[in-house]
Amino acid sequence: MKYIIYCIVFCFVFVQLHAQEFNCKVTINTPKLQTVDPKVFQTLKSAISDFMNNTAWTDISYDNSEKIEVNFTINLKEEVSNTTFKADLAIQVVRPVYASDYNSPLFSNLDKDFSFIYEEFQPLQYSKGVYNDNLSSMLSFYAYYILGSDYDSFSSLGGETYFQTAQEILNNIPQSVANNFTGWRAADGAKTRYFIIENMLNPGMKAIRQGMYEYHRRGLDLMSTDPVAGRAGMQKALEYCDAVNKSYPNSSAIQLFAITKGDEIINVFKAGDASQRAKVTQIMSKLDAAGAQKYVQLAF
Repeated sequence: MKYIIYCIVFCFVFVQLHAQEFNCKVTINTPKLQTVDPKVFQTLKSAISDFMNNTAWTDISYDNSEKIEVNFTINLKEEVSNTTFKADLAIQVVRPVYASDYNSPLFSNLDKDFSFIYEEFQPLQYSKGVYNDNLSSMLSFYAYYILGSDYDSFSSLGGETYFQTAQEILNNIPQSVANNFTGWRAADGAKTRYFIIENMLNPGMKAIRQGMYEYHRRGLDLMSTDPVAGRAGMQKALEYCDAVNKSYPNSSAIQLFAITKGDEIINVFKAGDASQRAKVTQIMSKLDAAGAQKYVQLAF
């Protein structure tokens, strides 16, 4: 009997140690709610939170202080039926900066194709190589994409395994599902999940991933001890991104980088020397053409 109890306790502890890579906070906004009982969305919020925070996404142990901070905001756009919904998903992920209390934005995205079927108390689950439902697949896709982004920021191309798993999730989407729920196919547009992961695994675009490592480990993480070296590392990262942009202009990866890092870059390089500010202004005006005007302040 003691042996059985010991095994149960051991298994519970083992699962706990190998779960909870995320501290994911979920918000669901329902401004257009008309017919569905609001309690359904309270249940959905709890289900997504439990799924993201309690699934063992890796076999690596995470302390509480190591959890990746994630915010999911689901904005309901349409109730197609009592169980079918069209929504946007806004994702915000941050990464701690060494020897500081500052969290750097790591990934910011607005998925406008976050449509799904959900029945109250429906289980959400991830099974490697198996398609369960569109909602579970979308959440699992982003879980592994976020893990890949986080690991890339700590070691050069360190997120490869997780990006590959995100792509496997995409590849396992049945054609009938991809036809009814947009975001999984190249034909659905340049800002879809398809191109988000394609860009990360495209051999010709690996420089942007190397840039994310330079930006964080050899850039931001040095700012507390050597801000000159830190800004130099960040500038090198921008040059990596600039090189990718020349070969793949206006790619999804470049747009996401600019959206995520634009304001931070301005704040960091305000203290740079004149030549550095001019160079960064030149690069960011190309990477973030839509927001080019805001970088002009760095030139003065």
